[in-house]
Amino acid sequence: MKIVVFAGGTGRRLWPISRQNSPKQFEPIIGDKSTIQLTIDRFRETIGLENVFISTNERYLEILREQLPEIHEKHFIGEPERRDLAAAVGLAMLHVRKRYGPDETTAIIWGDNYMNNEAAFLGMLRAGEQLIAEKKAKIVYIGETPRYANNNLGWIGIDQELGRMVDQPYYAYKSWVYRPPLDECQRMFVSGKYVWNTGYFVTTPGFILDEYESLKPTMWADLSKIGEAIDSPEYLPTLHRIYSRLEEISFDDAIVQNIDPDLAVVLHGTTGWSDPGTLYALKESINPDTNANVYKGIVKVLDSTDSLLYNYEEGKLLAVVGLEGMVVVNTDDALLVVHKDDIALVKELVNGLMGTELEKYS
Repeated sequence: MKIVVFAGGTGRRLWPISRQNSPKQFEPIIGDKSTIQLTIDRFRETIGLENVFISTNERYLEILREQLPEIHEKHFIGEPERRDLAAAVGLAMLHVRKRYGPDETTAIIWGDNYMNNEAAFLGMLRAGEQLIAEKKAKIVYIGETPRYANNNLGWIGIDQELGRMVDQPYYAYKSWVYRPPLDECQRMFVSGKYVWNTGYFVTTPGFILDEYESLKPTMWADLSKIGEAIDSPEYLPTLHRIYSRLEEISFDDAIVQNIDPDLAVVLHGTTGWSDPGTLYALKESINPDTNANVYKGIVKVLDSTDSLLYNYEEGKLLAVVGLEGMVVVNTDDALLVVHKDDIALVKELVNGLMGTELEKYS
């Protein structure tokens, strides 16, 4: 099995921890290792780092080489610019197909997630690999058994159990729902017929690239030209000439939601997975107790609850009194204070810095 880890996002909703020059996946947000380092560690002993590819923006290649010196240079896949995930996934699948053929079982993984039950996750990966090998499905979606009605995530609808593979039950795929309203989340959670969408899946490059050819023929025509140049002296010039004109669209919208449901199955389990896409989601990931606070650095708290309090400035005390549901992040050049109900506006705030004299803080 080959693993492709995507680590090219900018993580603006986690500003000011996450910045353009050093997005969240490269920062030690929880513990002492970055999320990309924790992600790669999961595969070190089980699948082997020689089987791992990393897709990222070219501007982050040096950071990755520094944090992950064990990854072979040819397994870093650099995007000249951000064109959303349909372009990035297509490019990555071209590289895997070029080196290992169209039928190589391949898992797509994101480099900015957390989990605390890695054995359960690796078990589902192996089950997914076997499901593809035995032609039970063309694509296997890996979900997380939901812990509560989370309206900041996507959900996958599942149907009847179809069987078991390496002691893992797998289910018919029914539907794909992106960030439904809270009342709808509560209904889905209670029904037991939906799981959190981790965005992980197992498939083959041949199947995915065939879907591009069928569903996105214009994008496929350009991707094919890039693919033909891989491992040749013309690769980088071809990539830079063509990549910028690829349609800017998510992988979900371009491909996943249009795949024939009969070709997909779903695995799900309890891995403790979380996607701290916002600062309050980070707080929930570490401690969902609304009476508890989460803090880092030199912090003094009095009469406060349900708050994230991160202080990255050495030799400075962050002191708070009487806070409830607040996020306070102090770095050496920026301070953010926001209520959890307004956390979605952080991305808008950062977008507003672009093209101004304050862009250096983004």
